[in-house]
Amino acid sequence: MEPTRDYPLFGGAFSTILPPGAIDVSDLRPVPDNQEVFCHPMTDQSLIVELLELQAHVRGEAAARYHFEDVGGVQGARVVQVESVQPLSLENLALRGCCQEAWILSGKQQVAKENQQVAKDVTLHQALLRLPQYQTDLLVTFNQPCPDNRSSVGPENLSPPPWSLGDFEQLVTSLALLDPNIFGPQ
Repeated sequence: MEPTRDYPLFGGAFSTILPPGAIDVSDLRPVPDNQEVFCHPMTDQSLIVELLELQAHVRGEAAARYHFEDVGGVQGARVVQVESVQPLSLENLALRGCCQEAWILSGKQQVAKENQQVAKDVTLHQALLRLPQYQTDLLVTFNQPCPDNRSSVGPENLSPPPWSLGDFEQLVTSLALLDPNIFGPQ
């Protein structure tokens, strides 16, 4: 199964390469206007692209941590643990012309799904792309439940296979802005 190339996001204002088998969650349930959400057809993995208000009061690595902790708060995470934060080279990004700084954060959160009491460990990989000329922080989150939380179906039986960090990185680096009017008059 091939990745989906030039997939339109936010009404065609952006495009990206989606990993194989990605299902647009907005076809299944309402999704906020500032988000594009995709799920894997066989695992609990998901990818979220969000357009957020620029958090100008935090810079650098602290901005990546801020958004990670904010997501944890919104999801009611019981444990939020940052494992690594690394700068992302702008030259590798399709958004390099308008992205001032970029960060990749990996961490774990303990969250309970809707209507469930038991919190499960989820590994999150986040890319923060800062677009200050548009007063926007673009956040891409890859939710990857820990292996012991997956169904009994082994990876060898899945079609398409579980998404990898490489799939996430391809989505992030291929994100392209096609219509800056999405941000309103500049």
